[in-house]
Amino acid sequence: MTSAVDITVSREAGDWAEDAEWLAERAALAALGAAYDDEEGPAELSVVLADDALVHRLNREYRGKDKPTNVLSFALTEAEEPEAQDGAPVMLGDVILAYETVAREASEQRKNFKDHLTHLVMHGVLHLLGYDHETDDEAEEMEALETRLLASLGIDDPYAANHQPPDR
Repeated sequence: MTSAVDITVSREAGDWAEDAEWLAERAALAALGAAYDDEEGPAELSVVLADDALVHRLNREYRGKDKPTNVLSFALTEAEEPEAQDGAPVMLGDVILAYETVAREASEQRKNFKDHLTHLVMHGVLHLLGYDHETDDEAEEMEALETRLLASLGIDDPYAANHQPPDR
């Protein structure tokens, strides 16, 4: 279903585990499989494994928030259903994760680090595909999809015991 999507995962900074790239790609594929229609044409997205310093700078510059956050998503199209132009891949955007924040949250919330990383990559990719959590209804829809996708990978509901959605 997502064979037409090129996912680039890069490690820019942070103390990421050896399998972080594989986990990020698996999470992105799961989200794309559920929410991206291959009929829209080929697509590309990138996942950047970064650190708090880079994410802090981007969060301040683009969101006006002077602190790091766990994941940032930069959609390259505002269209609800992005379309390829002249056969070129749809550029979905970038998902950028902050190692220290992801690790701290996993520890504080008593979550497996790799499971938390998987959840946040999915969350970021879903933002690229038009999902949001600005309203209660949007949050409910997005969280339900995330929970279902994570369950398909054998990962517990991240919202069940400690309802803390990713930073808004």
